[in-house]
Amino acid sequence: MTPLTERRYRIPLALITSLFFLWALGVHLNDILIPHLKKAFRLTDLKSSLIQVAFFGGYFLAAWPAGRLMDRIGYKRGILTGLVICAAGALLFFPAATLLWYGLFLCALFIMACGQSFLEVAANPYVTVLGPPESAERRLNLSQSFNSVGAVLTPVIGGAFILTNTTSNAGEAATVKIPYLVIAAIFAGVAALIYWTPLPEIHAGETPRVSLSQIVKQGQLIRGVIAQFFYVGAQVGVASFVIRFAEFTLPGTPDKVAANSLKLHLVLFMIGRFAGFAAMKYVPAARLLAIFACGAFASIAWALLGSGGVAIGGVVAAGLFHSIMFPTIFALSIKNLGPLTKTGSSLLVMAILGGAAFPALMGYISDAVSIQRAFIVPLVCYVYIFYYAASGYRIRHAVQEPGCHASA
Repeated sequence: MTPLTERRYRIPLALITSLFFLWALGVHLNDILIPHLKKAFRLTDLKSSLIQVAFFGGYFLAAWPAGRLMDRIGYKRGILTGLVICAAGALLFFPAATLLWYGLFLCALFIMACGQSFLEVAANPYVTVLGPPESAERRLNLSQSFNSVGAVLTPVIGGAFILTNTTSNAGEAATVKIPYLVIAAIFAGVAALIYWTPLPEIHAGETPRVSLSQIVKQGQLIRGVIAQFFYVGAQVGVASFVIRFAEFTLPGTPDKVAANSLKLHLVLFMIGRFAGFAAMKYVPAARLLAIFACGAFASIAWALLGSGGVAIGGVVAAGLFHSIMFPTIFALSIKNLGPLTKTGSSLLVMAILGGAAFPALMGYISDAVSIQRAFIVPLVCYVYIFYYAASGYRIRHAVQEPGCHASA
């Protein structure tokens, strides 16, 4: 059996894996912020979905510059840059809550997302090269598993410190101040830790100039970017509206009770990540991805056709099948890219734009018809993900240059 990593990479792998846990706070608190700020500012579903548009729009816009900058300054400095930007964005929540300004909330989220885009562009490919290529998918799924642990803890934190039963706009908005000040302090603390810790730098012979023809030839990468766009759109869209869906199917359900559905959704997401990591010892990554795509399709179809608690069960179950999709698509897409790895990573992080597009589309359908009918959107996404897992991931034109290696 191919080992997960090498002895010399264990500490760097553990440290970078901690980043996966950390940025879960920024991503998954949005699922709490959407119903919370919807109530505080009396927003429609479409307007509340602008939270995800601002956040994932930041991911999209920062990904390409992040990849190009890391060609010049290296991964360690790129990670430090991302952590500082994240801390700055989190600090902006304090004046946004004080001024009761929804636009400043969106600006703060956008800045945080730009910082997290730096972290994603660096950490995902970094993990895939910290060990044998044959175990890259397993390694990335393991690191992403700790992201899911953060995802499970986030709604617990959000439910305890952000969601309230107050009817005051100022009271609703003020509850975000302390949690985001704490998050800013955590980002700053981790930045200090990484600054004083030696990390091996990745070298792949890559230059800042990459031609479009080089990229287009890598069909598995292009198809992977599309699959990632659909996956992130589906995953974020479902998670964003779990609470709203519970309130719709069981009218009169309080926010904190409805938030339990999101907690269960994310617990299954975490379980799926660790189970997927274990299963990849025996089942090829692409085959497992196809199985999980079918499971996600069945779960959301169940939610569309059911009612009450049965329908909620379908949305909750989707978390299990979303679990391995992001890291598996990512690892399959950049496999054997050699000097195009950083460029491929930037494009895959840019595909997170799906997290801005699809929740907005679901919000539009929800306002026009119902939140339940809006779940047709992720259903379509799973069809393409299944195609990618079945055949789209296959490499037709491998890059001939030598692959990545790490050095102290």
